[in-house]
Amino acid sequence: MTDTTNSPGADGGDALVTAFNAVGADYIFCSSGSEWAPVWESLARRHRDGLPCPQYLDLTHETVAVGMATGYGLIKRRPQGVLLHAAPGLLQGSMAVHGALLAGVPMVVSSSESTTYGDGPGQDPGGQWYRNLSIVGGPHQIAQPFTKWSNEAASVHTLPTMVTRAAELAWRAPAGPAYLNVPLEILLEEWDGREAKPIVAPGSTHSSPEEVDPVAQLIREASNPVIVTETAGREAGGFEALVAFAEAWNIPVVEPDSAVCGNFPRTHPLHAGSDIGPWMDEADLILLVNCRAPFYPPSRRPSKATVVVIDEVPQRPHVVYQVLFADRYLEGSVANTLRQLAKRAKDLDTEAVGVRRAAQEQRHADEQSAIAAAEAKAAQAPEGIDPVLVAATLRKMLEGRDGIVVDETITHSRVVKRHVQTADPDSYFYVQGGLGQGIAVALGVKLAAKERPVVLTIGDGAFTYNPVIQSYDASNAYELPLLIVVFNNRVYKSMNLNHRRFYPEGAAADTGEWLGTDLHRLPRLAAFAEPFGMHTETVDAPEALAPALERALKAVAEGTTAVVDVLVTR
Repeated sequence: MTDTTNSPGADGGDALVTAFNAVGADYIFCSSGSEWAPVWESLARRHRDGLPCPQYLDLTHETVAVGMATGYGLIKRRPQGVLLHAAPGLLQGSMAVHGALLAGVPMVVSSSESTTYGDGPGQDPGGQWYRNLSIVGGPHQIAQPFTKWSNEAASVHTLPTMVTRAAELAWRAPAGPAYLNVPLEILLEEWDGREAKPIVAPGSTHSSPEEVDPVAQLIREASNPVIVTETAGREAGGFEALVAFAEAWNIPVVEPDSAVCGNFPRTHPLHAGSDIGPWMDEADLILLVNCRAPFYPPSRRPSKATVVVIDEVPQRPHVVYQVLFADRYLEGSVANTLRQLAKRAKDLDTEAVGVRRAAQEQRHADEQSAIAAAEAKAAQAPEGIDPVLVAATLRKMLEGRDGIVVDETITHSRVVKRHVQTADPDSYFYVQGGLGQGIAVALGVKLAAKERPVVLTIGDGAFTYNPVIQSYDASNAYELPLLIVVFNNRVYKSMNLNHRRFYPEGAAADTGEWLGTDLHRLPRLAAFAEPFGMHTETVDAPEALAPALERALKAVAEGTTAVVDVLVTR
C-alpha cells in the first residue's frame, strides 16, 4: 500500500457528481460518512471554479436525508441523489428508503464499502472497513428487499452510466428508490472524464382505444358505478384528470383509509368519503384507479360489481400479498387513460345519471352535515381539546393560504383527513413505511414548495420516533420553516386499542396494567425546539387553540419553525 496524496485531477468523486448532474438531480441529500471525501472535494472544486453541480445538503441523520429526498420527490417527481455511510448508514436509513418505495418516490441512494481493506495499491481506505463497517456480500445485498434495484459500481469508468441506469429505473413506474454501492477505492480512482448522457423523463404508455372503448361501454351501462383511488394524485396530472373523469360521467369517488395522498377534492360533491363498505354490495361497477390494496380483508369480494383496474403497474412487485379481483385492466399512464375515458362520456342515459348524481349529492350533503355536527360537538366539549377541534381549526387557519399537510398521525389520521378537507393537488401526503420520518418528509416538501406553508400533523408517539434534533437542525440550516402540530394524547393509543380489542376481558382489563402505551412520562414536546430558537406553544384549553395556531402560522411566515403541542382528550 503506498501512502501518497491523491492527484489533483478528476477521480471517482468527480464521476459521481457529474453523474448526478446528468441525472438532473437538484440536490444531493447527504448523511456524512468517511467515504465521501472525494465527493466533497469535487463539490468544493466545482464551487471554486463555477462549474455546475447539484446543491449539497449536509444532514446529521440518515432518516433526515432520505426523508427529505422523499418529501422533495413527492412534489417534484424526479430522482435526487442520497448519500449514506457504508452499510450501517444504509441500515439506519433503511426504514426511510422503504418508505420512499411505498410512497413511489424516485431517488438514487448510494453508500460505500471498501474492496481492498488496506491490502491493495493506492491510498489507504482506513482500518474501519476491515474491523467493523463491512457486511458480507456488500450493502447492495441488504438493500435489495427495500429498493427497486440494487447493484454495485465495479469500475470508475462505468460509474456514471451506472448512476444513469439507477436513476432511469427509479423514475419509471412504479417509481421508487434504486441503490448503488460505490466502493471507496472506486471513488479515489483516477477518472478519464467520460460523462454520462443527461437523462430525460420516461416516455408514456397508453391503453389502446380497443381497450378503452369496452370500459367506456361498461361505465355507460352501469347504474351504480364508483371510483376508488389511493394514489391517483401522486401521478403528474392525475388529480386533475380524475376530477375531469368523475365529472364527465358523474361517478362518486371514494378515497379509502389506505389513500396516501390527496387524489380528489374532499369538498367536491362527488367525493364519497373514505368507506368503501357500502359500495361492496351496492355498486355494479368498481373502478380501481391506482389502488394497491382496496379491499380489506383481501378476500372480501364485491358481491356483484365488475372490477376494472386502471393503473400503470397494477401488480405492485413490492407488495407481499395483493388481491384486486380484476375483471379487466387498463394499463399505462393513469392520467392519460382517465382523459381518454372522459372524452368518451357521450350518449349517456341522462335520467339515470341524474338519479345517480342526486343520490351522491345527498350523501355528500349528509357527510358535510355530519362533519359540521362533529365540529360543533367538539367546540362545546365540557373540558379539554377534542382532536376534531384541532383539525377543524387548522382547516380554517389554512383557508386561502395554499397550504400542504403532511400527516404522520395514526389514531387521528381519519380525523385529519375528514376535517382538514384538503381540496387541491399536492396538498396532502401521508407518511409511508413506518413512524419516525414525518418531520424530514415535511422538510423535503417545504424544500420543493418554499412559497407554500407546510404543516406536519403528528401524534406524540410518532413524534418521539423522529430524529427531532437532527430535523430541527436541518430546518434551521436550510431555512425550511414548518408548522408542526402535535396531537398529544399522552399514550400510544393504537397499541392500547389493539390490546383491548384482542383481550377485552384479559388480565390487563382486570388490573388496569396497560403496558407498552404510557407516554405521560415524556417532558413537554414543544420544549425540544426551544434551543433552536423556534416558536413553541403548549395548548390545553379550547379557547387558546386558535390564537396559538395563528401565532404559529405567523412565525412560520416570518421564517421560523413553530411547534404547537396540543393536549387532546382522546
